[in-house]
Amino acid sequence: MSAPTGDNDSLHELEAEVEAELAMAESSHPEEALKLPVTEWQFDPADAQREEVGLRSLLGAVEALEGDPRFGHPTDRRA
Repeated sequence: MSAPTGDNDSLHELEAEVEAELAMAESSHPEEALKLPVTEWQFDPADAQREEVGLRSLLGAVEALEGDPRFGHPTDRRA
């Protein structure tokens, strides 16, 4: 039994959005901000790192849901 395709579409859309946000977070290069004086920071590098970690966790959760048989993508589970 599979879930309606709308659920899968929503997961794919969420995954694409999280991947785009993650790419933006990675491109911000927070390590380079550490070389500048604090008064010149446009963002706190620690905040950028926390955001990236959160996005990676969210992406992992979405990927886990996509492999969940209750969402229409059964994993290789043999009875």
